[in-house]
Amino acid sequence: MAQETVSAQETVSGPADWRAAGDRIDTLIAASAAGGAVARERSEELVRLVTDFYGAGLERLLGLVHEHGRLDDEVLAALAADDLVASLLLVHGLHPYGVETRVEEALESVRPYLGSHGGDVELLGVTADGVVTLRLLGSCDGCPSSSATLKLAVRSAVEAAAPEITGIEVEAPAAGGAGGPGPLVTVDSLFSRLHEAASAPGDGGSSWEAVPGLDALEPGGVRHFTASAIPVLACRIGSDLFAFRDWCARCERSLEGAVPARRLGGASGDGVLRCPGCRAHYDVRRAGACLDEDGLHLDPLPLLVDGPTVSVAVPAPVSA
Repeated sequence: MAQETVSAQETVSGPADWRAAGDRIDTLIAASAAGGAVARERSEELVRLVTDFYGAGLERLLGLVHEHGRLDDEVLAALAADDLVASLLLVHGLHPYGVETRVEEALESVRPYLGSHGGDVELLGVTADGVVTLRLLGSCDGCPSSSATLKLAVRSAVEAAAPEITGIEVEAPAAGGAGGPGPLVTVDSLFSRLHEAASAPGDGGSSWEAVPGLDALEPGGVRHFTASAIPVLACRIGSDLFAFRDWCARCERSLEGAVPARRLGGASGDGVLRCPGCRAHYDVRRAGACLDEDGLHLDPLPLLVDGPTVSVAVPAPVSA
């Protein structure tokens, strides 16, 4: 029987490698099942023992740094900001920030997208058994985004920041409370249990695709690219990034050549895209609503910013 070996070149040495290491471990454990149940149990026990061993070392390391007065807020922030270190600390229950702090930071990362739809989300708390409770605020103001896309944007961010949570519940604003607008989308359709599949094959769900270099887009800049065969237009208004399908709702042509401009008489920070073909105007901050014709709008796509990495949620094709 041929034996599988691992060369020095295959050891975990960089970000791309360690992100795939977990999948590789799962693959090797599954392959060990070919040797029977006993072989698989031994493989799983080996992984547990090694994990516990390194976990104890990490805990002792943090203890020593703390004893010497070096584990200050700056160091804690640096540890939490490093994806690899933060992942290891999460596995061993040693992350410097509690689950509520991490969930709030995750929500902060998607607030620019929710804000572009006139909405927001508030963290109400996390129960002892790990259920996150949120409240939706604001309204879509005619936003065309689907509940599935909004669900993907928020849920993916929360899951990445706090994988130990067991579910997400959404509390609707009280009827007539403060005279505020209703929720972004129908609450019942927005969230399902965290660990359910994001979408079934062919159901028109969405998936994330990283866009290299998009974080470097300058204010007022526009970039056209393709994500999962879908043409996309991204632009930056002030410090906020926005993305839409590169498709004019009126003339059904690309917006190639459009640049964001301030609306006449508008407030500072406004952003309007004008189609070079039919000259239709679209309000970037109002989810691409057309200013010239009611009922028309661009199709906004969620963006998720994780440090220097920006990902766009692109709809999956709908099967016939």
